Amino acid sequence: MNKEIPLKLIVGTVSNEKGVSEEVIFEALEAALVSATKKKYGANIEARVAIDRKTGTYETFRVWHVVADPQQNQPLELPFSQITISAAQVDEPNIQIGATIEEQLESVEFGRIAAQTAKQVIIQKVREAERSMVASEFKAKQGQLINGVVKKVAREGIIVDLGGNAEGLLKKDQTLPKESYRPGDRVRAYLTEIIQDTRGPQIMLSRTDSGMLGELFKIEVPEVGEGIIEIKAMARDPGVRSKIAVKTNDGRMDPVGACVGMRGARVQAVSNELGGERVDIVLWDDNPAQLVMNAMSPAEIVSIVVDEESDTMDIAVKDEYLSQAIGRGGQNVKLASELTGWTLNVISAQEAQTKNEQEKATLLQTFTEQLGVETDLAELLIAEGFTTLEEIAYVPLNELLEIEGLDEEIVEALRNRAKDVLLTQAIAHEDDSQKPADDLLSLEGVGSELANKLAQHGILTRDDLAELSVDDIKEITDLNDEQAAKVIMEARAHWFADEN
Repeated sequence: MNKEIPLKLIVGTVSNEKGVSEEVIFEALEAALVSATKKKYGANIEARVAIDRKTGTYETFRVWHVVADPQQNQPLELPFSQITISAAQVDEPNIQIGATIEEQLESVEFGRIAAQTAKQVIIQKVREAERSMVASEFKAKQGQLINGVVKKVAREGIIVDLGGNAEGLLKKDQTLPKESYRPGDRVRAYLTEIIQDTRGPQIMLSRTDSGMLGELFKIEVPEVGEGIIEIKAMARDPGVRSKIAVKTNDGRMDPVGACVGMRGARVQAVSNELGGERVDIVLWDDNPAQLVMNAMSPAEIVSIVVDEESDTMDIAVKDEYLSQAIGRGGQNVKLASELTGWTLNVISAQEAQTKNEQEKATLLQTFTEQLGVETDLAELLIAEGFTTLEEIAYVPLNELLEIEGLDEEIVEALRNRAKDVLLTQAIAHEDDSQKPADDLLSLEGVGSELANKLAQHGILTRDDLAELSVDDIKEITDLNDEQAAKVIMEARAHWFADEN
């Protein structure tokens, strides 16, 4: 039954006032009419209301879902919205399980109750739509600085009014040390992300993120904003100290000087925005060692030892620069490590010399004993930068031949000896990996001879033995059925003890 009501006019008016599409309003009205229909015909039924988008008239249907016939004496799970296949096929012989049957009902009037329900649904839909539009608008601003006004200081953080019905959340752990805000204060923050939760999209802000440092330099240093100067890396101890590494492809420009500005005006403006945070600007270098030297400036570095396998560097500085290089609480070396991506160990020149002498002595002993060479030759190899047997064994032949005093015969002998030692070590390591575990050796009925025989077949632990069958053990040992069964039960005994 069609009900001629001015729904089309209502939809158009609400859509214009709230800035929400007419389809959202229509869906809200349909949901409200379904709710009113259930109040009239029963809360357990399933109903569908279809509003004609052009005329505003609507029809109501009761929906049945076709399900398989239940087993004997078993009721339907949802008797008010399900119909068995056998009952459905009485009127529609070709219908299949999973299909739906709709029965037209007399539509309820769009009265006070339906209107109230529709109002609530529309308000909810409008809020969801507004939040979605806000999220879409600020999604494009992610990774940028935005300004707002403190609306409320709550337990979870600071609620910031961003304008246009948008609010951001600046959590307390994302504010700088000693910062405090009151309602009405203006605040500038970095938009880190937009997350979805039960309350809708949440605009997350930060004043501690390294991205804020970069965005401030884009504002204060036009060359950074235009891309002439590139910020390659940043590291922050928020509110206290930070480091940035910059570079430029314009050979006529000093990127560090441009970021500092006349009399430090540019970097000072950034520092003021960050509560007096000290900002060190260093020159980027593709050479990791040189970059570390730049990052540690003004500390005077005596030597750097690079370990590429562990991504670490030992940095030796003069004693008078040691505390400066480390910084208060290790802050300077920590920021330099974060900036460069290397783990930095700062030591005094004296410590470096002692460590170097100890390593040299150890290496000298290794080469003389394992390669069987004289001390002079071992020292020559160390002086040429060789630190492992692998390097001697597998370095290109011509690199060894370039060393003064080495001919092809000596080089071949060195390489062969190094390879022999490495092979022996590898075999020994493989043998160690096949040794039986202590829990297998201590098991009653298993001596060292039997344990080693089991280990040769990959049975190294008590649990490995416990998982075998009698036949498995007899295949690899001389035990009879009774003996094999006994050691298996001994191996499994701790399982039953754990269960008890």
